[in-house]
Amino acid sequence: MKQSSHKNLIGKIPDYVTHVTQTLEKAGFEAFLVGGCVRDLLMGREPKDWDITTNAKPEQIIPLFEKTVYENTFGTVGVCIPKYVSHETSSLEPSNLNLVPNFIVEVTPYRLEAKYSDFRHPDEVKFSEKLEDDLKRRDFTVNALAMNSLGEITDMFEGIKDIETMSLKTVGAPLERFSEDALRMMRAVRFAVQLGFTVSHETMEGIVASASLIQNISAERTRDEFEKIIMSAEPAVGIGMLQKFGLLKFIIPELEEGIGCEQGGAHLYDVYEHLLMALQHAANKGWPLEVRLAALFHDIGKPRSRRPGTKKAYTFYGHEVIGARMAQKIMERMKFPKKVTDLAVVLVRQHMFFSDTETITLSAVRRVVVKVGKENIWTLMNIRECDRVGMAKKEAPYRLRKYHAMIEEVLRDPISVGQLKVDGTILMKELNIKPGPRMGAILNALLEEVLDDPTKNTREYLDRRVGELDQLSDTDLKSLGEKAKEAKEELEEEEIAKLHKKHRV
Repeated sequence: MKQSSHKNLIGKIPDYVTHVTQTLEKAGFEAFLVGGCVRDLLMGREPKDWDITTNAKPEQIIPLFEKTVYENTFGTVGVCIPKYVSHETSSLEPSNLNLVPNFIVEVTPYRLEAKYSDFRHPDEVKFSEKLEDDLKRRDFTVNALAMNSLGEITDMFEGIKDIETMSLKTVGAPLERFSEDALRMMRAVRFAVQLGFTVSHETMEGIVASASLIQNISAERTRDEFEKIIMSAEPAVGIGMLQKFGLLKFIIPELEEGIGCEQGGAHLYDVYEHLLMALQHAANKGWPLEVRLAALFHDIGKPRSRRPGTKKAYTFYGHEVIGARMAQKIMERMKFPKKVTDLAVVLVRQHMFFSDTETITLSAVRRVVVKVGKENIWTLMNIRECDRVGMAKKEAPYRLRKYHAMIEEVLRDPISVGQLKVDGTILMKELNIKPGPRMGAILNALLEEVLDDPTKNTREYLDRRVGELDQLSDTDLKSLGEKAKEAKEELEEEEIAKLHKKHRV
């Protein structure tokens, strides 16, 4: 067992973490920082989590601290430390910690290796008195490092060397580690893209041989690791590794349908490569999860909609509709939150909003804003940018800039009944229109006119039109609104369909 001194790291440990280790040591127990926090300190990174391992058992840990959380079967005690604890004092006054925000430091007793019958959880948890036993059960060598309060690091598996060479290796035999917890295979990919490491050949072979075991992992745990890969600086590399290692086909097999699915025309890449490039652009821009997911899924329906076209190109009519359905099924299967799913699906469904600024009308742009909402229209434009960059084109050509100008223009125009210069109150009190279906029909008829010509959104014009429309019978009024709406939508659908055919989209 190797030990080395790194006293220079002690000053980088937050006071609230030191408070926990010192409290355990003063009580006569061993206490070590362990895992990713030690790895990150050695790499000059700021740890996101601080984990401590000790020879104390949960029933011995809990009485040492004023507030703890202990709700699991794995022995981990969450120690709550108020955020105002400073270097000058270790006092936790005032004692009512529920009134202040807390840091949570996880403290886990040394644990022994155990059997994993379900490839997810140990059949039983056994505590140990030896640090070595705990380090042996860790996933990767770079995470099997422990540091005491003197800055001395225990390194049983040459983890420091692997950090220096930026290589990810399992602790012991890869097949054994992955059979214990199959999620470790996805964690290998995640660490690789987060840390910039390469996965060792032996570890890679172990993942390929064990890939099918990922099916034993819950959707929630798989999603959490997938999300971390997506939110890394190199998500395209991460997805590529999942595919290369044989994991992607068990997680999102729909993505593999795009491999080798050539597009032709303006597209230099197959659907799969295009989606990865679009995703990577979203990451390069620092855009949020919903945008990255929509970028990854925006053309996922193309393989199922591809038809022979002309001039060695293909058509993909309706791929946005098919893709939206596929994206929804994927995200629901992976248990993404409904809010995230709903927005990503809308972005996929609407990403083909318009194609030609020379012939597209402001009315069509307004309808896009209505469909996605004002709050999401610029996000939709980001998806369009990802789509273009995924075709190896520049970010902001004239056409894209023109779209931006058109959107800015229509955002100042009414896009809902609520933004008309007249409303239900005015119709009742000033224009003597009774509430009910007729009022709704009149307002909808007015909105149709204003969507076509925003200059009509004046009290003078709308008051006059209300009087004219109110002269119609219920049947005629209802018919007028429905016919106008149907005719307009049909005309715009035909126009958009022609543009799609023109540009082979």
